[in-house]
Amino acid sequence: MRQPQTTATRVAEPSPRISGQVANRLRTGDRTGHEWYRFVLSFPPHLVRDCLEKFAIVAGQRVLDPFCGTGTTLVECKKAGLASVGLEANPMAHFASTVKTTWDKQGGELLTSARRIADAASRELEAQGYGDDSYGPLFDGAKSCAGRAKAPLQSLDDQQTSLLLGSSISPLPLHKTLVLLGEINRSAPPRLASYCHLALARALVESVGNLHFGPEVGVGAPKADVGVVREWFNRLADIARDLDELRPRRDISCRVLRADARNVAHELPPESIDAVITSPPYPNEKDYTRTTRLESVILGFIKNKAELREFKRTLVRSNTRNVYRDDNDHGWVELHPEIQRLAARIEQRRIELNKTSGFERMYARVTRLYFGGMARHLAGLRSVLRPGARLAYVVGDQASYLRVLIKTGEILARIAESLGYRVTGIDLFRTRLATATRAQLREEVLLLQWPGAGKSLGQARERRSQILRLTRNAPQTSECCFSLPAQVQPQTTFSVCR
Repeated sequence: MRQPQTTATRVAEPSPRISGQVANRLRTGDRTGHEWYRFVLSFPPHLVRDCLEKFAIVAGQRVLDPFCGTGTTLVECKKAGLASVGLEANPMAHFASTVKTTWDKQGGELLTSARRIADAASRELEAQGYGDDSYGPLFDGAKSCAGRAKAPLQSLDDQQTSLLLGSSISPLPLHKTLVLLGEINRSAPPRLASYCHLALARALVESVGNLHFGPEVGVGAPKADVGVVREWFNRLADIARDLDELRPRRDISCRVLRADARNVAHELPPESIDAVITSPPYPNEKDYTRTTRLESVILGFIKNKAELREFKRTLVRSNTRNVYRDDNDHGWVELHPEIQRLAARIEQRRIELNKTSGFERMYARVTRLYFGGMARHLAGLRSVLRPGARLAYVVGDQASYLRVLIKTGEILARIAESLGYRVTGIDLFRTRLATATRAQLREEVLLLQWPGAGKSLGQARERRSQILRLTRNAPQTSECCFSLPAQVQPQTTFSVCR
C-alpha cells in the first residue's frame, strides 16, 4: 500500500503476477454480463469485488461509479444484489452500460427474434449478390452468388466518414453492416432492439472492423470480407444465454445517467451514496473518444463533428484533443503548488526540446485542466456522499507529456485531502509498460473516506493553510491568478481554490 508522502512510504515493486496485463484480464468466470461490450481499457470485475468486500457494502446501500464507462462496476454490483448508479458522458458507453444492466428480457425470445433478423438480412445480401457465412445451425449459408450482378455498396455519408479513423472498416463489411442494421431497425421488437444494437457494436470492434487496440487504437490489415451476420448473431446468442442466468437479479436497482462527472452534485440527491468505485481518465494523450468512434458513428450516436465537440466538452480534460479556449477548470488548483510546479516542468521540458507543435504547447495547460477537473469532481461529489462513505479511484502514473513523470494517484490524494477527504491508502493494482520510455508505470487504487462535512471542515481548513504557505514558494504563472466565475465557484468554504 502506498500513501501520500506525508504519512507513509512507497511500497515495493509488484510481483510478476500483477505486472503487465495479467491483473487487468477478464477472468473466465466473469464473462457473464461483462463481455456483452467492453472497453479494452476497462478495469476487471474482480477489482470491483475486492473493493466491495474491503468496504463491507451490504444490501440497502448504494454504490456510485461517476465514470462508469461500459458498466463494469454497475454489472458487478447488480450481480451482488447491490443498488448502484452510474454517470457516463460518452453516448456509446452510456448506452452499453444501460443495456448491460437491463436483465428483464427472456433469452429465448431474443434468440428467436435474432434468427428472424439474421435470415432476412442474409436473404437481402444474397439478392444483392453478396454472400455471407452461415450464422448458426438453422441456416445453411448463403448460396453461391457467382455470376450475379452486384448491387451498389452502401456507405456512410461524408460527415460520418470524416469522424472515423481512415480504413476503420472495409467497404464490403461496412455494406453488410448497414444492411443488417437496417433490418434490425425495421424488424427488432422495440423491447429487444437495444440488445441487437449492442451485439452489433461488439462485433464491429472485435471482428468486423479493421481496428486493433494496443496502447492506442489503430488500424490493422484490411479485411476484404467478413461474415457480418454470423459475427453479430453469435454475440447476440451470448447475450441471450446470459439473460437467462442474470434474470433473477433483474429487479436490483441500477440507474445510468448521461452526465458530466464534474457536475455530479446536480445529478444525485444529497447524502445518497455509500461507496464510489471508479476509474477516471488518466492525464495522457489518449483520446478516449476514438476507442468507441466506429460503433458510435455507425449506430448514430455521433453524426457530425459538431456533435463530437459538444460531447467532448462534457469530459474531464485529459488530453490535448479535447481542450477548448474557454476551459477554466485549472482555477480549481490555482493554489496547488505541486501541480503548478509539474506544469512548469513540462513547459520547461518543451522549451528545452524545442517542441513547437500546437498540441505540445498545450501539455502544461492540459495538466492543470485535468487535475482541476478532478478537483471539481471531488468537490461536487461531497454533497452526495453519506458520512463514512468509502471511495476507490483506479488511476495510473503517466509520462506521456515529454516523459515528465506524473504521479497521478499521489497528486489526486493531496487534492482529496485539501477537500476534506481522508486518504486511507494507495494500493498497487498493477504495472504497465510506458509507450514513450519503456519503463514500468504504476497503476493504483486511491482509497478515500468521506467523514462528513462537519468533521472534515477543520481538517480541510488546516490543509488549505498548508497549501497557502507552500504557494508562496511555488513558481507563478499567469494562470495562478485565475478567478473562478460564479457558476463554478466551490460549494463550500474548504475547497481547493478558496
